[in-house]
Amino acid sequence: MTDRLLKNISIKINGVCKSIDIHPTDTLVQVLREKLGLIGTKVSCGQGECGACTVLLDGEAVNSCLVLAASVDGRQIITIEGLAHGARLDPIQQAFVDHDASQCGYCTPGMIMSAKGLLIKSNSPSSEEIQTALAGNICRCTGYKQIVGAVKAVSEKDTKNNPNNEKRSQKCI
Repeated sequence: MTDRLLKNISIKINGVCKSIDIHPTDTLVQVLREKLGLIGTKVSCGQGECGACTVLLDGEAVNSCLVLAASVDGRQIITIEGLAHGARLDPIQQAFVDHDASQCGYCTPGMIMSAKGLLIKSNSPSSEEIQTALAGNICRCTGYKQIVGAVKAVSEKDTKNNPNNEKRSQKCI
């Protein structure tokens, strides 16, 4: 493709404003991995069926393989790399560690991002709500019991004062 087909978008990614040249057909997962080097977001099915590419777009969990990058101009994106605050893991990340909620780890970033999206909406989701929120994420290694347990553990703690949410509240100008 020629440079005249490039479009420039501005996004806030993990709290940092970025300006990126994209092609009209680029998906968000392609831009995250190939242009920004954020490889924690995984590519698997490419059809929105597995959840490995889940990120937060304006606080909502989305399959980034289904989102055209051009549609995120002016919006906020959080990837798995943006959850930790320095060396301190986000509470949901720590809960996955504490509850042995991952094995091979391939699905873990997507699971964590789906769980984080749920916890942003509801500080105290029921087990059924957790299962529904994670239904779009496939894990072939674990039973989902530890994953649901990790999310439940975080929901039982006070996550309202999580400093990781504050730095993403303002949009780029």
